[in-house]
Amino acid sequence: MTGLVVCVAVLVLASIFAVVQAARSGRLRLRPMDGAVRLSSAEIGAELGERVTLLQFSTAFCQPCRATRRMLAEVAGTVPGAAHVEIDAEDRLELVRRLKILRTPTVFVLDASGRVVVSASGQPRRADVIAAIGKATGASTARS
Repeated sequence: MTGLVVCVAVLVLASIFAVVQAARSGRLRLRPMDGAVRLSSAEIGAELGERVTLLQFSTAFCQPCRATRRMLAEVAGTVPGAAHVEIDAEDRLELVRRLKILRTPTVFVLDASGRVVVSASGQPRRADVIAAIGKATGASTARS
């Protein structure tokens, strides 16, 4: 009987964990304004976009990274002044550690000055990325 109770408890806890992980995956989170992280074009190895940069950290065998790459490239292609930059996380471990990246894909939305405005761990939705671009371009024009 004790074994059955333990088995049910483990299944319930695993189910709760899976639901929480699924709900959090790919959600874009607004970054705090104080102590904001800034990335330069030298650090990311590419030019920043005029208005916004979609910075993606990927790995070679990450299946969601491929879909994220396609979606971010399409979005960047439709937004004037936007750039999409993809970084192989395995090649840039110092930057991965500095930004506290725990999984791929991880996406950062940078404003025109390279300040991280929004981040997502996991594959973000297109509508969320477009909304984040609006926040990033609004934040950069508000500070100008």
